[in-house]
Amino acid sequence: MLLEVEHLTVRYEKAVLINDLSLSVDKGELVSLVGPNGAGKSTTLRAITGLVAWEREIKRRSTAGDIFLEGTVTFNGERIDRIPAHEIVKRGLVLCPERRRPFREMTVLENLLAGAYLKKDKSKIQAGLEKIYQMFPVLKARTRQISGTLSGGEQQMLAIGRALMSEPQLLCIDEPSTGLAPLMRQEVFEKISEISRLGITVLLVEQEVSSVFKMAVRNYVLSSGKIIAEGTGPQLLEDEVLRKTYLGF
Repeated sequence: MLLEVEHLTVRYEKAVLINDLSLSVDKGELVSLVGPNGAGKSTTLRAITGLVAWEREIKRRSTAGDIFLEGTVTFNGERIDRIPAHEIVKRGLVLCPERRRPFREMTVLENLLAGAYLKKDKSKIQAGLEKIYQMFPVLKARTRQISGTLSGGEQQMLAIGRALMSEPQLLCIDEPSTGLAPLMRQEVFEKISEISRLGITVLLVEQEVSSVFKMAVRNYVLSSGKIIAEGTGPQLLEDEVLRKTYLGF
């Protein structure tokens, strides 16, 4: 397995956000993590990519309550739950965050170059840019535009492109369809499928279950911080209680 998460628990003071969660992603797979609002999907991705540990350290230096984190995250055979987030990125595990979060005052090009901040070889950076522009022609057309003036869909493509600039082995994408019109949402999903076909492993968090189940090899259903089901899209949709209670249709 490329990624193995075992017995992950995240608690903020008395609130349990993630409760003994285990999941895995094999090389080349597109795996989804779905579930209702507040289930803990984004927290799971932040924990996997090292951001919860970073947040915990910040809180320890303040008067805010502590964050409790336990369990193991193994990537490419190496345990990474005890190393800083930027070191996790170096190893090829990258998060494309929820709500896109571009550097709003910077241009499209500057945002993409920020995604390659760990790279030193200018020729490789330029080659990476050309690949992104080929995948997302709209970004090439907007290369000098301030990112805060882009549409929501363009910002989502920029966020994915920025993450791809680091050449991830595993790309975690958090709620890419949030706030997008149906046509743009479908275009974003098509780009994610294209990324998967290029051989990049993807762990996708999303609420648009019907579209995700058509793309993903396997799916995990999360509720109240716990994995309650796992399987292919057709397998999960056969369970009427699961479909109506947790998947929303």
